[in-house]
Amino acid sequence: MSDQTLSGLSLSHFSAGYPRRKVIENLTVPHLPRGKITALLGPNGSGKSTLMRAMAGLGPCRGELLLEGENLLTQPFSRRAEQVVYLPQTLPAGVHLHVLESIIVAQRAAGGRHSPQHQEEVMALLRQLGIAHLAMSYLDQLSGGQKQLVGLAQSLIRQPRLLLLDEPLSALDLNYQFHVMDLVRRETRRRNIVTLVVVHDINIALRHADHVLMLKAGQLLGDGTPAAVITPETLAAVYGVRGVLNPVRRGCGR
Repeated sequence: MSDQTLSGLSLSHFSAGYPRRKVIENLTVPHLPRGKITALLGPNGSGKSTLMRAMAGLGPCRGELLLEGENLLTQPFSRRAEQVVYLPQTLPAGVHLHVLESIIVAQRAAGGRHSPQHQEEVMALLRQLGIAHLAMSYLDQLSGGQKQLVGLAQSLIRQPRLLLLDEPLSALDLNYQFHVMDLVRRETRRRNIVTLVVVHDINIALRHADHVLMLKAGQLLGDGTPAAVITPETLAAVYGVRGVLNPVRRGCGR
């Protein structure tokens, strides 16, 4: 087993989908590094959400999913849940909890104890996300974008080794998209974890990702740095569009 396999995430002959239809078939990704953000790109129906759910243990799959050299697929779900946190596109509706309370519940689920210190950790995270003013608001009264930010706080407070974010920016304004991705990148590096993020905006991947996976029809068509994967040729092959890439220095005013 290589040193790379022991210091990040790898998938080998990984298949996932439904009982009568495979969406992901025999997928192999040699190495997703710790401390880096990997963006998962691909058109609708390419298998991005199916892959994320299967990695989190929420859908049928087979093959190998190695995190730090340990096959997560052979572990009990409870053990995998201690290491892997999955944030879906939408949070469950009808949950009548305060924002602060919901994040403390997530913190306890990860083994944390309720104390003034732990509550301050929660509040510090809410301040980082710019939603401290929502601490005593109820979840079922929040907008879609606010719920996404709370879901991200719930995910980060659990201290995962593998963080799976399925379109965490879809309901956010552009300025918040940049802010959230900057925060996720900073926390990924600080905690030295593996982070996989589904995004639709190629500009976000170019700006914020360290690594890119490109899917089409369940097949891996690109695996590498953003500059190596996001090219006019791959955009044509995956999305059926002709494009010209014009790099800019971190965008306007950055």
